[in-house]
Amino acid sequence: MILLTRKAEFSSSHYYWSDQLSPEENVRLFGKCANRNGHGHNYTLEVTVEGEVDPVSGFVVDLKELKEVIHREVVDVYDHRHLNLEVPEFKHVIPTTENLAIAIWKRLENQIEGAKLHRIRIYEKPDLFSDYYGEA
Repeated sequence: MILLTRKAEFSSSHYYWSDQLSPEENVRLFGKCANRNGHGHNYTLEVTVEGEVDPVSGFVVDLKELKEVIHREVVDVYDHRHLNLEVPEFKHVIPTTENLAIAIWKRLENQIEGAKLHRIRIYEKPDLFSDYYGEA
């Protein structure tokens, strides 16, 4: 079995808020992230697939096709979007990084021909201004 990883990047905004909590509890739990105006992040996504090498093509999966699937199912949907307001899976789910990884897994799980989804990794890129203005 071979593992292959493809990276992609996107930028999104969001806020953390649970309707099950009072406004005070939301602020206590989520701090600045409870601001309903939202804030943004630049994300790096790594999608790892696994499979056997095809003896004819030499591929587990054509990386160009994997890139196209990632862009169609994730980047084109999430990039420059307010996750809470514009992406259906976050209408009633808090768009934490963990929930983002779960949603991406569901979007990609059966979309990659010839390979099995193995891992989703998401990194929030550091904010260049956090040293000057405090953590977001």
